[in-house]
Amino acid sequence: MIDYLYLFIYKFFTLLSKLLPKKVMDLLLLGLSKIVYRLDNKHRQIIHTNLELAFGHTLTKAQLDKIGMRTFYNMLQTIIGFMKRYGKTQQELLENVSFKNEQFVQHAIDTNQKIIFMTGHYSNWELLAPAIAAKFKITLAAVGRKLDSKLMDQVLKKNREQFGVELLYRKGAMKGMIKALKNGKAVGLLLDQSLGEKQGGIKVEFFGKSAGHSPAASILSRTLDATVIPAFITTDDYENYTVTFHEPLPIIKTEDKDEDIRLMTQAQADITQKVIEAKPEEWFWVHKRWKTYYPDLYKE
Repeated sequence: MIDYLYLFIYKFFTLLSKLLPKKVMDLLLLGLSKIVYRLDNKHRQIIHTNLELAFGHTLTKAQLDKIGMRTFYNMLQTIIGFMKRYGKTQQELLENVSFKNEQFVQHAIDTNQKIIFMTGHYSNWELLAPAIAAKFKITLAAVGRKLDSKLMDQVLKKNREQFGVELLYRKGAMKGMIKALKNGKAVGLLLDQSLGEKQGGIKVEFFGKSAGHSPAASILSRTLDATVIPAFITTDDYENYTVTFHEPLPIIKTEDKDEDIRLMTQAQADITQKVIEAKPEEWFWVHKRWKTYYPDLYKE
């Protein structure tokens, strides 16, 4: 029964997002973001803890609040954007998306390289994979978590696949990614969340602090000689988006496999940090990014 309630809410807001003028919808989402930020003490505390870990005590309370509120606003805009994309053509999808440094991707395609796109929960991350797949006419296998609601999981899967994105669930994802790369498909990974050593994560330095990080892209890259291309999406008005590709990260192969993977994973963390530092208000600060090594800081 709860699944149908989720589906009703989803369809209601999908209809609302298509009927309301954008300015009205933006004001509604902005108001909701401010309310949620003020009332949600738990996640506000996590946001402030993360910001202090990343930037020390250099931010004022006003800056903390601004970035914190934008965290919720970005998430709501991402959800509404996801709803509005359903049923669009690839051409319509790309009308408000521009690309920078696309030659990195085109070269990899032209030379038949295996491609791994790495990114994070930054700006409208749900738009990134379908935009890349539509732009370069490729199939992109993206790894994601299976939703608890079976009906909503089907909606998510159908929405993504209409633009050439195949969804791989985290359980058993490594086999799926290997198969995808060997079959000429690209792979997309969100690599900005904490992964402890018990879950297969390794330690990296992130904003000068120790953090757990997934080595999945590094292992795939080193094993299959796959090119890792960092890709991030950003916006100034939540209508027009820019996808920026960064220079492919080097594949390191020496006799010390563990060190190779550590260095490659650190490079992924470094580029993610660089993107966040340039525009911190677009990152998803709600996640307990440093919980593996600083668990006490997240206690309520």
